[in-house]
Amino acid sequence: MSSLAARRFRCAATTAVALACAAIAPSFATAAGATWMRGFTAPGTPAMYNRVGVIKVGPARARNVLVLVPGTSAGGGYFVPLAKTVAAMVPGWQVWSVERRENLLEEQSMVNRAKAHRATARQLFDYYLGYLTDPSVTTHFRSVPDANVGFARRWGMRVAVEDLRHVVLAAQRRGGRVVLGGHSLGGSITTAYATWDFGGRAGARGLAGLVYIDGGSSPKPVTPDQASQSLGKLQTGSPWLSFGGIPAPLAGLFNVTGSTGALLDPNAPSIGQAWPLLPANLKPPVPATNLGTYGYALDTKTSPRGLVAAQAHLGHLATSGNPRGWVRAGAITPIQRYAQVFSGTGLQSVDGTAWYHPMRLTIDSGAVGDGNANSAQSILDVRATHGADVHVPIYAFGAALGGKRVLDAARALARQSHIPRRQLTLVDRRTSYAHNDPAAAFPRNVFLSNLVVFLSRIGASRR
Repeated sequence: MSSLAARRFRCAATTAVALACAAIAPSFATAAGATWMRGFTAPGTPAMYNRVGVIKVGPARARNVLVLVPGTSAGGGYFVPLAKTVAAMVPGWQVWSVERRENLLEEQSMVNRAKAHRATARQLFDYYLGYLTDPSVTTHFRSVPDANVGFARRWGMRVAVEDLRHVVLAAQRRGGRVVLGGHSLGGSITTAYATWDFGGRAGARGLAGLVYIDGGSSPKPVTPDQASQSLGKLQTGSPWLSFGGIPAPLAGLFNVTGSTGALLDPNAPSIGQAWPLLPANLKPPVPATNLGTYGYALDTKTSPRGLVAAQAHLGHLATSGNPRGWVRAGAITPIQRYAQVFSGTGLQSVDGTAWYHPMRLTIDSGAVGDGNANSAQSILDVRATHGADVHVPIYAFGAALGGKRVLDAARALARQSHIPRRQLTLVDRRTSYAHNDPAAAFPRNVFLSNLVVFLSRIGASRR
């Protein structure tokens, strides 16, 4: 090991030490939004939507790239706070967060104004939600009718993987190492890409590593009957997933207005709490601030069970005050950082939530099967068949939602591809990390400290 590599490993031994090293790292800039590139030509899709975006974070001259894929109903802004920290802590790396094509349907004009402090939290809320109960709000958001986007029923795993192919190839052209990772459903997409058949070769060719963040592909695929039934229901239903039982685009609108309002006017009486259409299980039992209501809706102790995929350890409502604010109380994720994750702070036309998440993508994930050919794949046009050809290091982190299943899937993938045990990093924190803590916990973050070591080893290894 070179002296430089040894110094990097010592620096990354703990998150606290790594952050101290980051303080003296070269400065870098984050793109103001997503960079869009040509994507897969999906059958029936208008050309304007055959694109895929990335948010690039890190030094302009960095050659190595960590490509991160968001999960269910998540947008490219989700990874940006984490990406900034990683790029500062690991020299020579950029982090690219993928912005999938469905996010081109989002109308973010008022979000952009609010982020630029040219609109208030009230104006933001009224534009996207308040008009539904207040007829005096005449200029407002209009949702995309399902009838206008029937082609999105075909935006499944093949579209996501083929779009991702353009991103990975662009990253490879920088001439360094490329590591692919994903959170939640993004982990399934990561396995699908790594095992996908690209002209007889596995997608893992050209990658230097894989990262699974509380997500991955189950080795056991859905049955052909289950695949056919799911497709049949999709053809007569909405193209979009209902996240936590909340139909599209409302879940995204709740999150972007809630997170952005919590940052714009954190101590003001909660706008959402007073709105009659906000689900009762998202409202605190006492008058709360914008920040207090946002924390109450997404903290592990008070958030409804149906939103487990949106939760983190954030703290609790203050025990006094009118309205009640929010107290971190030793929680591993700062609520302000969590709000930045979903608001997309500093980014134009990008946030951390996908307002429209393709149901077909979730259906198809059930056929990936850790990259092993199965009968459901032919029904769903999934081509993840190179499960024995993934010869790269793997880092898998299991939190509360994916937990043991994620680690078991990583073990199975490593076993069938004969990846040496020394190249497999498994971290089990299902009892202490909620689903979104790995991306947002700060400054101490077990996922992050292990990621720094993982990337440093790959960056220092010889070709």
